[in-house]
Amino acid sequence: MADQKTISLSGSVEMVQEFFEFAINSILYQRGIYPPEEFKRVAKYGLSMMVTSDEGLKSRILSQLKTWLNTGEVQRLVVVVTGVETGQTLERWVFAVQAFAEGENAENAAPEAKTAAVKEITKQIQAIIRQITASVTFLPLLEEACAFDLLVYARKKADVPGTWEDSDPKYITNAQEVKLRSFTTSIHQVEAAVSYKADDV
Repeated sequence: MADQKTISLSGSVEMVQEFFEFAINSILYQRGIYPPEEFKRVAKYGLSMMVTSDEGLKSRILSQLKTWLNTGEVQRLVVVVTGVETGQTLERWVFAVQAFAEGENAENAAPEAKTAAVKEITKQIQAIIRQITASVTFLPLLEEACAFDLLVYARKKADVPGTWEDSDPKYITNAQEVKLRSFTTSIHQVEAAVSYKADDV
């Protein structure tokens, strides 16, 4: 089996940022946050993926995320789904990030070793995306129009742009949680889970 330390820091950051982009888009599409006509179909991870045309999501949020990943300051990314009318938090998609030391031989690894490592990581990411796609089978139906927020938990020393605001964690009372799969590049590990508002008993 290929040593996953063949992935460099820059390569790992690229993969994690790209995963976040597609995971967020999948959540927005599967949960109907944006209308279907605002998405286009692209091929990624051996899957047919839906990507929103919202350029602000990519340019403002994901580019800042990449900066924080490079410096090891991201701890968690949370996608919060809230009801527009009630203002209630209905779902929290949590992606916990753990950073490890960079692989010693990452930059000088043989190309075939790098390819094998990328293939293995891609399989792990594919499994998470499939779970997000299948989430409609176990998550409660969203019965009102919904909006979303992105919360980034960064270390205290992180340089936060003025356009970003502090937020409360938007926790869900009486929540149910489903743990999703994880993936690791050996430099970053991402663990995923979704919490949702359980039906009132």
